[in-house]
Amino acid sequence: MSISDDESAALGTVQTDSLAEQPDDPPVVARMVVEIRSDGSRTIARGAIEDIETGTRAAIEAKGSTPMALAASLAKTMFQTPFIARRAVKQLLLGRRSSRRDE
Repeated sequence: MSISDDESAALGTVQTDSLAEQPDDPPVVARMVVEIRSDGSRTIARGAIEDIETGTRAAIEAKGSTPMALAASLAKTMFQTPFIARRAVKQLLLGRRSSRRDE
């Protein structure tokens, strides 16, 4: 799988300094490291995700035959980790409560 010049321009080049914390950035709540391997016919992503608040860590693995399939599989895997799932539900519920208060 290769990235075209158009896609490369859209993604941009990541500079080490651009990953440094900026003054208006929200706090870090999780960290994720993923290694992606591909032979052109299949792609595998493996890594780990860590909840900064609790220190909980979980391994993640996703497989896909296309970039879109890999992204969907990776998202599904991430939301199956207990702490990410809890956080997503919590944010969903908090969003509903705040929207009810606005009514």
